[in-house]
Amino acid sequence: MPSFGKSLIILGLIIAAIGVLFTFAGRFPWLGRLPGDIYVKRDNFTFYFPLATSIIISLILSFILWFFRR
Repeated sequence: MPSFGKSLIILGLIIAAIGVLFTFAGRFPWLGRLPGDIYVKRDNFTFYFPLATSIIISLILSFILWFFRR
């Protein structure tokens, strides 16, 4: 049971971090508009895929999870 408690604490911290990210996302105007993000706009079609933003967020989350597992 102690490992289950640790898992719940870590999950709670991750959810809190995501909440903080959503709260302060407006203060980072470059987030979602990085040079590697794909944006195609045609006459009746718009396609947006935040590739670089997804990679940056993945790296940050991987580092945070690696840090907590140490």
